[in-house]
Amino acid sequence: MDSPPSKSWSIHTRKEITSKYEIFERVGSGAYSDVYRGRRRSDSLTVALKEIHDYQSALREIEALQTLQNCPNVVVMHEFFWSEDDDSVLVLEFLPTDLGAVIKAAKKIWDNGLTVGEIKRWMVQILCAVDACHRNSIVHRDLKPSNLLISDDGILKLADFGQARMLLAPGLAAVDDGQPYGKASRNVPTPMYTPEFNPVMENAYREGQSHHYQRNVAKEDRIADSDEFRYRLDDIDSIQDGNTSCLATCTNSDFEDDPLKSSYVEDEEGDLAPLTSCVGTRWFRAPELLYGSVNYGPEIDLWSLGCIFAELLSLEPLFPGTSDIDQLGRIFTILGNLSEEVWPGCVHLPDYKTISFNKVEKPTGLEACLPNRSPDEILLVKKLLCYDPAGRATSMELLHDKYLNEDPLPVLVSELRVPPKNSELDEDSPGEWGDLNSDSDMDDFGPVQFSRTENGFSVQFS
Repeated sequence: MDSPPSKSWSIHTRKEITSKYEIFERVGSGAYSDVYRGRRRSDSLTVALKEIHDYQSALREIEALQTLQNCPNVVVMHEFFWSEDDDSVLVLEFLPTDLGAVIKAAKKIWDNGLTVGEIKRWMVQILCAVDACHRNSIVHRDLKPSNLLISDDGILKLADFGQARMLLAPGLAAVDDGQPYGKASRNVPTPMYTPEFNPVMENAYREGQSHHYQRNVAKEDRIADSDEFRYRLDDIDSIQDGNTSCLATCTNSDFEDDPLKSSYVEDEEGDLAPLTSCVGTRWFRAPELLYGSVNYGPEIDLWSLGCIFAELLSLEPLFPGTSDIDQLGRIFTILGNLSEEVWPGCVHLPDYKTISFNKVEKPTGLEACLPNRSPDEILLVKKLLCYDPAGRATSMELLHDKYLNEDPLPVLVSELRVPPKNSELDEDSPGEWGDLNSDSDMDDFGPVQFSRTENGFSVQFS
Protein backbone atom coordinates (compact mmCIF):
# COMPACT_ATOMS: atom_id res chain seq x y z
CA MET A 1 0.00 0.00 0.00
CA ASP A 2 0.99 3.66 -0.25
CA SER A 3 3.07 5.27 2.45
CA PRO A 4 0.95 6.25 5.44
CA PRO A 5 -0.03 9.88 5.92
CA SER A 6 2.04 11.96 8.30
CA LYS A 7 -0.57 11.68 11.05
CA SER A 8 0.04 7.93 11.26
CA TRP A 9 3.78 7.97 11.79
CA SER A 10 3.38 8.42 15.55
CA ILE A 11 3.07 4.68 15.98
CA HIS A 12 6.65 4.24 14.71
CA THR A 13 8.05 6.68 17.25
CA ARG A 14 6.31 5.41 20.38
CA LYS A 15 8.88 3.41 22.29
CA GLU A 16 6.36 1.62 24.49
CA ILE A 17 5.03 0.03 21.28
CA THR A 18 8.20 -0.44 19.23
CA SER A 19 9.97 -2.05 22.17
CA LYS A 20 7.38 -4.85 22.12
CA TYR A 21 6.44 -4.99 18.42
CA GLU A 22 8.12 -4.77 15.06
CA ILE A 23 5.93 -2.66 12.77
CA PHE A 24 5.75 -3.52 9.09
CA GLU A 25 3.58 -2.32 6.20
CA ARG A 26 0.23 -0.61 6.49
CA VAL A 27 -2.51 -3.06 5.50
CA GLY A 28 -5.62 -0.92 5.96
CA SER A 29 -6.61 2.70 6.31
CA GLY A 30 -9.65 4.91 6.81
CA ALA A 31 -10.65 8.36 7.95
CA TYR A 32 -10.15 7.47 11.61
CA SER A 33 -7.80 4.47 11.64
CA ASP A 34 -4.69 2.93 10.15
CA VAL A 35 -3.81 -0.74 10.50
CA TYR A 36 -0.30 -2.19 10.30
CA ARG A 37 0.98 -5.71 10.18
CA GLY A 38 3.36 -6.31 13.06
CA ARG A 39 5.26 -8.98 14.95
CA ARG A 40 5.47 -9.43 18.70
CA ARG A 41 9.13 -9.55 19.67
CA SER A 42 8.65 -11.93 22.57
CA ASP A 43 7.34 -14.85 20.51
CA SER A 44 7.26 -13.69 16.84
CA LEU A 45 3.44 -13.79 16.74
CA THR A 46 2.06 -11.86 13.77
CA VAL A 47 -0.40 -9.19 14.91
CA ALA A 48 -2.41 -6.28 13.55
CA LEU A 49 -1.69 -2.90 15.13
CA LYS A 50 -4.72 -0.65 14.77
CA GLU A 51 -3.98 3.02 15.36
CA ILE A 52 -7.23 4.88 16.01
CA HIS A 53 -7.26 8.64 15.55
CA ASP A 54 -10.67 9.21 17.14
CA TYR A 55 -11.06 9.07 20.93
CA GLN A 56 -14.68 7.91 21.06
CA SER A 57 -14.17 5.27 18.38
CA ALA A 58 -11.21 3.86 20.31
CA LEU A 59 -13.21 3.78 23.53
CA ARG A 60 -16.10 1.96 21.88
CA GLU A 61 -13.84 -0.65 20.31
CA ILE A 62 -11.87 -1.35 23.49
CA GLU A 63 -15.03 -1.70 25.61
CA ALA A 64 -16.72 -3.98 23.10
CA LEU A 65 -13.71 -6.24 22.57
CA GLN A 66 -13.13 -6.62 26.29
CA THR A 67 -16.78 -7.44 26.87
CA LEU A 68 -16.64 -10.09 24.13
CA GLN A 69 -13.21 -11.47 24.99
CA ASN A 70 -14.47 -15.05 25.45
CA CYS A 71 -16.30 -15.32 22.14
CA PRO A 72 -14.31 -17.40 19.64
CA ASN A 73 -15.97 -15.62 16.71
CA VAL A 74 -14.90 -12.10 17.71
CA VAL A 75 -11.43 -10.80 16.88
CA VAL A 76 -8.97 -11.08 19.78
CA MET A 77 -7.46 -7.96 21.33
CA HIS A 78 -4.13 -8.93 22.90
CA GLU A 79 -3.56 -5.55 24.52
CA PHE A 80 -3.96 -1.84 23.89
CA PHE A 81 -1.98 1.35 24.38
CA TRP A 82 -3.98 4.29 25.68
CA SER A 83 -2.72 7.84 26.08
CA GLU A 84 -4.43 11.19 26.41
CA ASP A 85 -1.82 12.80 24.16
CA ASP A 86 -1.51 10.17 21.41
CA ASP A 87 -3.75 7.99 19.26
CA SER A 88 -4.85 4.75 20.84
CA VAL A 89 -3.27 1.59 19.44
CA LEU A 90 -5.01 -1.78 19.66
CA VAL A 91 -2.98 -4.95 19.24
CA LEU A 92 -5.26 -7.45 17.51
CA GLU A 93 -4.84 -10.91 16.07
CA PHE A 94 -3.88 -10.73 12.40
CA LEU A 95 -6.45 -12.24 10.08
CA PRO A 96 -5.40 -12.26 6.42
CA THR A 97 -8.73 -12.35 4.60
CA ASP A 98 -12.47 -11.77 5.01
CA LEU A 99 -15.90 -12.96 3.93
CA GLY A 100 -15.85 -10.55 1.01
CA ALA A 101 -12.86 -12.43 -0.36
CA VAL A 102 -14.73 -15.72 0.12
CA ILE A 103 -17.58 -14.38 -2.01
CA LYS A 104 -15.18 -13.11 -4.68
CA ALA A 105 -13.28 -16.40 -4.79
CA ALA A 106 -16.51 -18.39 -5.05
CA LYS A 107 -17.58 -16.19 -7.95
CA LYS A 108 -14.27 -15.99 -9.81
CA ILE A 109 -11.95 -18.91 -9.09
CA TRP A 110 -13.81 -21.74 -7.37
CA ASP A 111 -15.77 -24.16 -9.52
CA ASN A 112 -19.48 -24.30 -8.66
CA GLY A 113 -19.21 -21.53 -6.08
CA LEU A 114 -19.93 -22.35 -2.44
CA THR A 115 -21.45 -25.64 -1.35
CA VAL A 116 -24.54 -25.62 0.88
CA GLY A 117 -22.45 -27.05 3.73
CA GLU A 118 -19.92 -24.22 3.39
CA ILE A 119 -22.63 -21.55 3.31
CA LYS A 120 -24.20 -22.99 6.45
CA ARG A 121 -20.90 -23.06 8.34
CA TRP A 122 -20.16 -19.43 7.45
CA MET A 123 -23.70 -18.54 8.56
CA VAL A 124 -23.31 -20.39 11.86
CA GLN A 125 -20.05 -18.59 12.66
CA ILE A 126 -21.55 -15.20 11.80
CA LEU A 127 -24.64 -15.88 13.90
CA CYS A 128 -22.50 -16.95 16.86
CA ALA A 129 -20.61 -13.65 16.69
CA VAL A 130 -23.74 -11.52 16.42
CA ASP A 131 -25.47 -13.50 19.17
CA ALA A 132 -22.52 -12.76 21.45
CA CYS A 133 -22.91 -9.04 20.75
CA HIS A 134 -26.64 -8.93 21.33
CA ARG A 135 -26.51 -11.04 24.51
CA ASN A 136 -24.24 -8.34 25.89
CA SER A 137 -26.45 -5.50 24.63
CA ILE A 138 -23.91 -4.48 21.99
CA VAL A 139 -25.17 -3.30 18.61
CA HIS A 140 -22.36 -3.56 16.06
CA ARG A 141 -23.95 -1.14 13.57
CA ASP A 142 -21.60 -1.92 10.67
CA LEU A 143 -22.03 -5.58 9.76
CA LYS A 144 -20.77 -6.36 6.24
CA PRO A 145 -18.54 -8.99 4.59
CA SER A 146 -15.35 -6.94 4.91
CA ASN A 147 -15.79 -6.74 8.70
CA LEU A 148 -16.07 -10.52 9.00
CA LEU A 149 -12.42 -11.53 9.03
CA ILE A 150 -11.14 -15.06 8.48
CA SER A 151 -8.06 -16.92 9.68
CA ASP A 152 -6.02 -19.24 7.48
CA ASP A 153 -7.80 -22.23 9.02
CA GLY A 154 -11.35 -20.98 8.48
CA ILE A 155 -12.25 -19.36 11.80
CA LEU A 156 -14.48 -16.33 11.15
CA LYS A 157 -14.14 -13.37 13.50
CA LEU A 158 -16.28 -10.26 13.73
CA ALA A 159 -14.13 -7.11 13.76
CA ASP A 160 -14.31 -3.32 13.69
CA PHE A 161 -16.35 -2.20 16.67
CA GLY A 162 -15.62 1.50 16.11
CA GLN A 163 -19.30 2.20 15.51
CA ALA A 164 -20.59 -0.26 18.12
CA ARG A 165 -22.91 0.98 20.83
CA MET A 166 -23.68 -0.56 24.20
CA LEU A 167 -27.41 -0.48 24.88
CA LEU A 168 -27.51 -0.63 28.65
CA ALA A 169 -30.49 1.36 29.81
CA PRO A 170 -33.44 0.83 32.17
CA GLY A 171 -35.41 -1.03 29.52
CA LEU A 172 -32.57 -2.73 27.69
CA ALA A 173 -30.05 -5.03 29.28
CA ALA A 174 -28.55 -8.35 28.41
CA VAL A 175 -30.20 -11.37 29.98
CA ASP A 176 -29.21 -14.99 30.26
CA ASP A 177 -32.48 -16.62 29.21
CA GLY A 178 -31.55 -17.28 25.61
CA GLN A 179 -32.85 -13.93 24.36
CA PRO A 180 -30.51 -11.21 23.07
CA TYR A 181 -32.03 -8.45 25.16
CA GLY A 182 -35.04 -7.77 27.32
CA LYS A 183 -36.56 -5.85 30.20
CA ALA A 184 -34.36 -5.41 33.22
CA SER A 185 -34.04 -3.06 36.17
CA ARG A 186 -31.47 -0.30 36.15
CA ASN A 187 -28.87 -2.11 38.24
CA VAL A 188 -29.21 -5.64 36.92
CA PRO A 189 -25.67 -6.76 36.00
CA THR A 190 -24.94 -7.80 32.45
CA PRO A 191 -23.52 -11.34 32.14
CA MET A 192 -20.47 -12.17 30.12
CA TYR A 193 -21.14 -14.01 26.90
CA THR A 194 -22.34 -17.55 27.63
CA PRO A 195 -23.22 -19.40 24.41
CA GLU A 196 -26.21 -21.64 24.26
CA PHE A 197 -25.01 -24.74 22.47
CA ASN A 198 -26.77 -26.94 19.98
CA PRO A 199 -25.28 -29.69 17.78
CA VAL A 200 -24.74 -27.37 14.82
CA MET A 201 -22.88 -24.78 16.90
CA GLU A 202 -20.72 -27.17 18.90
CA ASN A 203 -17.98 -27.75 16.33
CA ALA A 204 -17.69 -24.04 15.57
CA TYR A 205 -17.17 -23.15 19.21
CA ARG A 206 -14.88 -26.08 19.96
CA GLU A 207 -12.63 -25.46 16.97
CA GLY A 208 -12.74 -21.70 17.39
CA GLN A 209 -11.87 -21.78 21.08
CA SER A 210 -8.55 -23.47 20.42
CA HIS A 211 -7.51 -20.51 18.27
CA HIS A 212 -8.41 -17.84 20.83
CA TYR A 213 -5.12 -16.35 22.02
CA GLN A 214 -4.61 -15.21 25.59
CA ARG A 215 -5.02 -11.48 25.96
CA ASN A 216 -2.15 -9.49 27.39
CA VAL A 217 -3.70 -6.45 29.06
CA ALA A 218 -2.59 -4.96 32.37
CA LYS A 219 -5.15 -5.83 35.02
CA GLU A 220 -5.64 -2.23 36.13
CA ASP A 221 -6.51 -1.25 32.54
CA ARG A 222 -9.19 -3.87 32.07
CA ILE A 223 -12.80 -2.90 31.84
CA ALA A 224 -13.76 -6.56 32.14
CA ASP A 225 -12.07 -9.21 34.25
CA SER A 226 -11.50 -12.49 32.40
CA ASP A 227 -12.87 -14.62 35.26
CA GLU A 228 -15.86 -12.62 36.42
CA PHE A 229 -17.47 -9.69 34.62
CA ARG A 230 -20.19 -7.39 35.83
CA TYR A 231 -21.05 -4.24 33.90
CA ARG A 232 -23.53 -1.75 35.31
CA LEU A 233 -25.17 1.18 33.60
CA ASP A 234 -23.82 3.53 36.25
CA ASP A 235 -20.26 2.63 35.22
CA ILE A 236 -20.68 3.80 31.63
CA ASP A 237 -19.16 7.13 30.64
CA SER A 238 -21.22 9.39 28.42
CA ILE A 239 -20.28 8.48 24.87
CA GLN A 240 -21.00 10.80 21.99
CA ASP A 241 -22.52 9.11 18.99
CA GLY A 242 -21.01 11.23 16.26
CA ASN A 243 -18.20 10.51 13.84
CA THR A 244 -16.74 7.05 14.30
CA SER A 245 -14.35 4.73 12.58
CA CYS A 246 -15.48 1.67 10.68
CA LEU A 247 -12.08 0.42 9.53
CA ALA A 248 -11.92 -3.34 9.81
CA THR A 249 -8.91 -4.91 11.42
CA CYS A 250 -7.14 -5.61 8.16
CA THR A 251 -9.42 -4.26 5.46
CA ASN A 252 -10.51 -0.97 3.99
CA SER A 253 -13.93 0.40 4.84
CA ASP A 254 -16.67 2.53 3.35
CA PHE A 255 -17.88 4.70 6.21
CA GLU A 256 -20.26 7.45 5.20
CA ASP A 257 -19.39 10.51 7.24
CA ASP A 258 -22.12 13.12 7.60
CA PRO A 259 -21.09 15.99 9.89
CA LEU A 260 -24.62 17.38 9.77
CA LYS A 261 -26.08 14.44 11.66
CA SER A 262 -26.70 15.07 15.34
CA SER A 263 -24.78 13.44 18.18
CA TYR A 264 -26.59 11.96 21.14
CA VAL A 265 -25.32 11.32 24.65
CA GLU A 266 -26.75 10.04 27.89
CA ASP A 267 -28.90 12.61 29.60
CA GLU A 268 -28.25 14.11 33.03
CA GLU A 269 -29.87 11.13 34.76
CA GLY A 270 -27.74 8.62 32.87
CA ASP A 271 -30.49 7.32 30.61
CA LEU A 272 -29.51 6.42 27.10
CA ALA A 273 -30.52 9.16 24.66
CA PRO A 274 -31.43 8.60 21.00
CA LEU A 275 -28.75 7.27 18.70
CA THR A 276 -27.67 8.56 15.31
CA SER A 277 -28.99 7.19 12.02
CA CYS A 278 -25.70 7.87 10.25
CA VAL A 279 -24.12 4.49 10.92
CA GLY A 280 -23.19 1.45 8.90
CA THR A 281 -22.41 0.98 5.25
CA ARG A 282 -25.24 1.81 2.88
CA TRP A 283 -25.72 -1.56 1.17
CA PHE A 284 -26.36 -3.20 4.55
CA ARG A 285 -28.23 -0.37 6.26
CA ALA A 286 -31.70 -1.07 7.63
CA PRO A 287 -34.66 0.91 6.21
CA GLU A 288 -35.33 2.61 9.54
CA LEU A 289 -31.83 4.10 9.43
CA LEU A 290 -32.33 5.27 5.86
CA TYR A 291 -35.47 7.05 7.07
CA GLY A 292 -33.53 8.77 9.85
CA SER A 293 -34.53 6.72 12.89
CA VAL A 294 -32.65 7.45 16.10
CA ASN A 295 -34.61 4.95 18.21
CA TYR A 296 -33.40 1.51 17.21
CA GLY A 297 -31.74 -1.54 18.67
CA PRO A 298 -30.03 -4.80 17.70
CA GLU A 299 -32.60 -5.28 14.93
CA ILE A 300 -30.53 -3.11 12.59
CA ASP A 301 -27.79 -5.76 12.78
CA LEU A 302 -30.34 -8.41 11.86
CA TRP A 303 -31.26 -6.58 8.65
CA SER A 304 -27.55 -6.42 7.79
CA LEU A 305 -27.34 -10.17 8.37
CA GLY A 306 -30.12 -10.70 5.85
CA CYS A 307 -28.17 -8.73 3.23
CA ILE A 308 -24.99 -10.71 3.99
CA PHE A 309 -26.74 -14.09 3.82
CA ALA A 310 -28.40 -13.17 0.53
CA GLU A 311 -24.98 -12.29 -0.86
CA LEU A 312 -23.56 -15.62 0.31
CA LEU A 313 -26.37 -17.40 -1.54
CA SER A 314 -26.20 -15.41 -4.79
CA LEU A 315 -22.57 -14.15 -4.75
CA GLU A 316 -23.95 -10.71 -5.62
CA PRO A 317 -24.90 -7.80 -3.31
CA LEU A 318 -28.66 -7.67 -2.85
CA PHE A 319 -29.14 -3.90 -2.55
CA PRO A 320 -26.08 -2.15 -4.08
CA GLY A 321 -27.43 1.39 -3.79
CA THR A 322 -25.47 4.37 -5.11
CA SER A 323 -27.10 6.79 -2.66
CA ASP A 324 -29.50 6.59 0.27
CA ILE A 325 -32.44 7.36 -2.03
CA ASP A 326 -31.31 4.73 -4.53
CA GLN A 327 -30.85 2.29 -1.64
CA LEU A 328 -34.46 2.72 -0.59
CA GLY A 329 -35.60 2.43 -4.19
CA ARG A 330 -33.76 -0.88 -4.66
CA ILE A 331 -35.23 -2.26 -1.44
CA PHE A 332 -38.77 -1.27 -2.49
CA THR A 333 -38.30 -2.72 -5.97
CA ILE A 334 -37.60 -6.14 -4.45
CA LEU A 335 -39.67 -6.13 -1.25
CA GLY A 336 -42.42 -3.65 -2.08
CA ASN A 337 -43.19 -0.27 -0.52
CA LEU A 338 -42.86 0.47 3.16
CA SER A 339 -46.31 1.14 4.62
CA GLU A 340 -48.41 0.85 7.76
CA GLU A 341 -49.68 -2.45 6.44
CA VAL A 342 -46.23 -4.10 6.63
CA TRP A 343 -44.88 -2.04 9.55
CA PRO A 344 -47.43 -0.37 11.82
CA GLY A 345 -45.96 2.89 13.03
CA CYS A 346 -43.51 3.42 10.16
CA VAL A 347 -45.18 6.76 9.35
CA HIS A 348 -43.55 8.14 12.49
CA LEU A 349 -40.03 7.66 11.13
CA PRO A 350 -38.38 11.11 10.93
CA ASP A 351 -38.12 11.26 7.12
CA TYR A 352 -41.08 9.09 6.14
CA LYS A 353 -43.30 12.04 5.16
CA THR A 354 -40.45 13.92 3.52
CA ILE A 355 -39.43 11.31 0.96
CA SER A 356 -41.96 9.22 -0.94
CA PHE A 357 -41.85 6.78 -3.85
CA ASN A 358 -44.37 5.72 -6.45
CA LYS A 359 -46.10 2.48 -5.52
CA VAL A 360 -44.30 -0.65 -6.68
CA GLU A 361 -47.14 -2.65 -8.19
CA LYS A 362 -45.21 -5.89 -8.71
CA PRO A 363 -42.16 -6.24 -6.44
CA THR A 364 -39.42 -8.46 -7.85
CA GLY A 365 -39.37 -10.62 -4.72
CA LEU A 366 -36.47 -12.40 -3.08
CA GLU A 367 -37.18 -15.56 -5.04
CA ALA A 368 -36.17 -13.82 -8.28
CA CYS A 369 -33.01 -12.43 -6.64
CA LEU A 370 -31.99 -15.84 -5.31
CA PRO A 371 -32.52 -18.16 -8.30
CA ASN A 372 -31.87 -21.86 -7.82
CA ARG A 373 -31.96 -21.52 -4.02
CA SER A 374 -34.23 -23.69 -1.90
CA PRO A 375 -37.44 -22.39 -0.25
CA ASP A 376 -35.79 -22.86 3.15
CA GLU A 377 -32.83 -20.69 2.13
CA ILE A 378 -35.11 -17.94 0.85
CA LEU A 379 -37.26 -18.17 3.97
CA LEU A 380 -34.17 -17.72 6.16
CA VAL A 381 -33.37 -14.44 4.39
CA LYS A 382 -37.00 -13.33 4.59
CA LYS A 383 -36.93 -13.80 8.36
CA LEU A 384 -34.24 -11.11 8.51
CA LEU A 385 -35.29 -8.74 5.73
CA CYS A 386 -38.52 -7.82 7.44
CA TYR A 387 -39.59 -4.16 7.43
CA ASP A 388 -40.94 -4.31 10.97
CA PRO A 389 -37.84 -4.60 13.22
CA ALA A 390 -39.88 -6.54 15.80
CA GLY A 391 -40.55 -9.22 13.21
CA ARG A 392 -36.92 -9.99 12.42
CA ALA A 393 -35.62 -13.32 13.69
CA THR A 394 -32.88 -13.11 16.32
CA SER A 395 -29.49 -14.71 15.78
CA MET A 396 -30.26 -17.37 18.39
CA GLU A 397 -33.57 -18.21 16.73
CA LEU A 398 -31.77 -18.66 13.42
CA LEU A 399 -29.11 -20.89 14.99
CA HIS A 400 -31.97 -23.24 15.83
CA ASP A 401 -33.64 -22.80 12.45
CA LYS A 402 -34.54 -25.94 10.56
CA TYR A 403 -32.38 -24.94 7.59
CA LEU A 404 -29.13 -24.99 9.58
CA ASN A 405 -29.98 -28.24 11.37
CA GLU A 406 -30.91 -30.51 8.49
CA ASP A 407 -28.95 -32.26 5.76
CA PRO A 408 -26.66 -31.24 4.32
CA LEU A 409 -25.30 -30.14 7.68
CA PRO A 410 -22.67 -27.39 7.99
CA VAL A 411 -19.21 -28.67 7.12
CA LEU A 412 -16.51 -28.67 9.77
CA VAL A 413 -14.55 -25.44 10.04
CA SER A 414 -11.45 -27.39 8.99
CA GLU A 415 -13.20 -28.27 5.70
CA LEU A 416 -13.91 -24.68 4.69
CA ARG A 417 -12.05 -23.31 1.70
CA VAL A 418 -10.16 -20.13 2.57
CA PRO A 419 -9.39 -17.79 -0.35
CA PRO A 420 -6.01 -16.25 -1.11
CA LYS A 421 -5.20 -12.91 0.46
CA ASN A 422 -7.43 -10.08 -0.69
CA SER A 423 -4.78 -8.47 -2.89
CA GLU A 424 -4.72 -11.56 -5.10
CA LEU A 425 -8.41 -11.15 -5.88
CA ASP A 426 -8.48 -7.39 -6.34
CA GLU A 427 -6.80 -6.94 -9.71
CA ASP A 428 -10.09 -5.91 -11.32
CA SER A 429 -11.83 -4.68 -8.22
CA PRO A 430 -11.38 -0.88 -8.32
CA GLY A 431 -14.89 0.50 -8.66
CA GLU A 432 -16.44 -2.95 -8.32
CA TRP A 433 -18.14 -1.99 -5.07
CA GLY A 434 -18.95 1.49 -6.33
CA ASP A 435 -18.73 4.76 -4.46
CA LEU A 436 -20.58 4.09 -1.23
CA ASN A 437 -20.03 7.63 0.02
CA SER A 438 -21.96 9.51 -2.64
CA ASP A 439 -25.50 10.70 -2.00
CA SER A 440 -25.70 13.31 -4.74
CA ASP A 441 -26.79 11.31 -7.76
CA MET A 442 -30.46 12.28 -8.02
CA ASP A 443 -30.15 12.48 -11.80
CA ASP A 444 -30.26 8.68 -11.89
CA PHE A 445 -33.90 8.61 -10.82
CA GLY A 446 -35.66 10.46 -13.60
CA PRO A 447 -38.37 12.99 -12.72
CA VAL A 448 -38.31 14.35 -9.18
CA GLN A 449 -41.29 16.22 -7.72
CA PHE A 450 -40.92 18.73 -4.90
CA SER A 451 -43.92 19.94 -2.91
CA ARG A 452 -44.35 22.10 0.17
CA THR A 453 -45.63 20.58 3.40
CA GLU A 454 -46.28 21.91 6.89
CA ASN A 455 -42.84 20.64 7.87
CA GLY A 456 -40.97 22.09 4.90
CA PHE A 457 -41.04 20.07 1.67
CA SER A 458 -41.50 16.60 0.28
CA VAL A 459 -39.55 14.86 -2.45
CA GLN A 460 -41.21 12.18 -4.59
CA PHE A 461 -39.19 9.88 -6.85
CA SER A 462 -40.69 8.17 -9.86
